[in-house]
Amino acid sequence: MKLHDLTPNEGAKKKRIRVGRGISAGRGKTAGRGTKGEGSRSGTGGNVYRQGGNLPFYRRLPFMRGEGFTPPNQVEYNEINLAQLDRFSANSEVSPEVLNDEKMLGKKNNPVVVLGRGEVNVPLKVKAHRVTKSAQSKIEAAGGSVEIIPFASE
Repeated sequence: MKLHDLTPNEGAKKKRIRVGRGISAGRGKTAGRGTKGEGSRSGTGGNVYRQGGNLPFYRRLPFMRGEGFTPPNQVEYNEINLAQLDRFSANSEVSPEVLNDEKMLGKKNNPVVVLGRGEVNVPLKVKAHRVTKSAQSKIEAAGGSVEIIPFASE
């Protein structure tokens, strides 16, 4: 086999149709676009909002402004990383009330989640509404304990 013997598979290549090249070509005059109307003109198609007189789809939907919309029952947490807990001394209790007194919470009424970024070197008694697995394993490895407290949503 030589390079000049190579050919593409049968039906892999298809000859393009040259349109608009006279009446004997079979695709002359209107070149398969029909007569008049939007589809016969160049530069048409691509405006998603125009639906030929129908009420556009985006106007049929109820108003939900912004990037999609914010789910109404979404829980927003105060995020605390382990690196932020290094200010507490050994065997101290870390609860949402203590964190609020230390001015570490953005919104005091929101639940607290402890995330695993950083390290804990002293044993702490952590009470939070949610704790990630990595944070829990690091706290317990340092000799501390984790207690999950229930969150009463309004």
